[in-house]
Amino acid sequence: MAGAAPESGGGQPPSDPPVAVQAPDAVLHVFISYASQDVAFADSTVEALERHGIKCWIAPRDVKAGALYADAIVRAISGAKTFVVVLSENAIASSHVGKEIERASSKKRPIITMRIDAAPLTPALEYFLSESQWVQAQAGNMEAAYARIIEAIRAPELIASGFIPSLAPGASAGTKSVGHYKSSRYRVLLAAGIAVVVVALAAVLADKFWLAKQVMVKEPPPATSAGNDKSIAVLPFTDMSDKHDQEYFADGMAEEVLDLLATIPGLRVISRTSSFQFKGKNADLRTVGSALGASYVVEGSVRRSGERFRITAQLISTQDGSHLWSQTYDEPVGDSLKVQDKIASNLARALQVSVGADIQLAHPFDSVEAYDLYLRGRHAYDRFDKEGLESAAAYFQQALDLDPTAVPAAESLAAAQEDVAELGYVEPREGFERARSSAQRALRLDPKSSLAHAILAAVHLVYDWDWAAAERDAQEAVRLKPRLHSAQGLLGMVNEALGRWDESVRLFEAALTLDPLFPAWHGQLSNVRLITGRLDEAEAEERKQLQISPTSGGGHFGLGVILLAQGKSEAALAEMQQEQPDSGRDAALAVVYHAMGRRAESDAALAKLVREHAQDDAMEVAGTYAYRGESDQAFAWLERAYRQKDSGLYLIKADPFFKNFIGDPRYKAFLRKMNLPE
Repeated sequence: MAGAAPESGGGQPPSDPPVAVQAPDAVLHVFISYASQDVAFADSTVEALERHGIKCWIAPRDVKAGALYADAIVRAISGAKTFVVVLSENAIASSHVGKEIERASSKKRPIITMRIDAAPLTPALEYFLSESQWVQAQAGNMEAAYARIIEAIRAPELIASGFIPSLAPGASAGTKSVGHYKSSRYRVLLAAGIAVVVVALAAVLADKFWLAKQVMVKEPPPATSAGNDKSIAVLPFTDMSDKHDQEYFADGMAEEVLDLLATIPGLRVISRTSSFQFKGKNADLRTVGSALGASYVVEGSVRRSGERFRITAQLISTQDGSHLWSQTYDEPVGDSLKVQDKIASNLARALQVSVGADIQLAHPFDSVEAYDLYLRGRHAYDRFDKEGLESAAAYFQQALDLDPTAVPAAESLAAAQEDVAELGYVEPREGFERARSSAQRALRLDPKSSLAHAILAAVHLVYDWDWAAAERDAQEAVRLKPRLHSAQGLLGMVNEALGRWDESVRLFEAALTLDPLFPAWHGQLSNVRLITGRLDEAEAEERKQLQISPTSGGGHFGLGVILLAQGKSEAALAEMQQEQPDSGRDAALAVVYHAMGRRAESDAALAKLVREHAQDDAMEVAGTYAYRGESDQAFAWLERAYRQKDSGLYLIKADPFFKNFIGDPRYKAFLRKMNLPE
């Protein structure tokens, strides 16, 4: 690693008195941290960055003769603009790498983690890297990783401002540690997007049908105007515990206060997905208020010492920064549920002059132990990989075993199961039927559960292709909680699937009014604008989505499709060449090479797509053949997707690749087979 000469086999560092270490003089100076066993990866990363004019500091190369390693490391990290760590099993086991990461975190340096294997993190590293940008490096495709690192380095002010939210350690850079994502061109994580807001399960970005995962941004999204005097955002509470092991509880505290405030009539509460983009950031509250469209902000902290919690909360005006209310609660651990209710009740009274309404508090958990398991499940959900989702489902089930009437645990279990099914981690019938059963259980506990209706709508839409049932449950979700963006957006997706373009646009815009920083609805709007031929608006919405969403695959493919439709093939190629292999890169290249007349390269990319994903992405293959105008193959693969119950098939009417086949009798027959209007 950067500062571990003893590990590198080069002998002990010099023992002479330290000399001055040259301070970084490059604007984009980067510190490279690595374990000695990974020196080849580190050196190739430095070479790639410096080819692009980014100055790197790496040991032992940049340690001056006579300098003490430890002193050189400390000075270099302090002077660096960005910190890049080559993360591997070796690095995780290295105490030196751990100390460098901790130092960079304490200095609030933007951290970019280039992961080269799937070794599990220690709790300490998971804590210190929770806000870093994650890039998955894969053998044979390192250039894509370097490109993402370079893009992140060149936008450090966005990482620091919170406009680029972090990606959890388990879900690095658009890939999964286990299993295969369903096609990024077609997957839409409906239940995940709903769960984010209704019970604040995870800051998961629901995907547009060809645009699943996030990309690094160059500029922040345009700020929205400050909200009216009845709008409020609850920022993530800070874990101030000595061991920093209460993040799950701090997040849960903020989320539950948010949910309780959302029950106040007349109060507009900004959703978790927007407000939690500022987690761990020290952003100016006026900026936060402008970005979220909120007149008030709630922020707080949690500190656990032994069997007691000290929880602070304060209400701040984003107009002038004035503190309108604050309170500290020093309570036994077992009284956490009561503390949440107290905070929400006091906030409601503080806001009552503006709101003119009161709040009735009723916590959905009877058991503190069950509630703790529920919070742990939501924290695991945030990882959003196979292990994280399975762990979350297990926690939710344990919570239900202890407290069988806890509606949030039942809702959350159904949401996690729907995501597992849609991501292709289980066989479709098993996964979706399990999610259906859990959602029905939640409805038996609470017939007014908006989330349970939304999850059932997702199952009807993605798996059953029962459009009437999907619309009915989505409408009920909106009726029960009309101020939740996810319910509006889900109903928009139902209308999108049915080809009701104007109504879907109205609903997506309504969702964005409720949650301006939720990127999925910008992506959905982009898709509808594209299918209806409004290309400039499609590109604008797509870029808004990419501005908000960080480090993911799939985005370059989607933007490339729009650029192709505009006749900008070279620009489209530049986008699609950056795509991740597991995010539709082969399909993207097959499409763009075909558009450019490079038939051999298009054929090679398509052959690779078929070879690797015939069993799990038939819809992706069908769409690629359709774009190439090969109708026989396209319809043959559509039939295969139908037999496989491909979870992307429900958006066939919204697929521009099939637009030229609208008059084909086979296309009309296929729509009838799916009970879709022609």
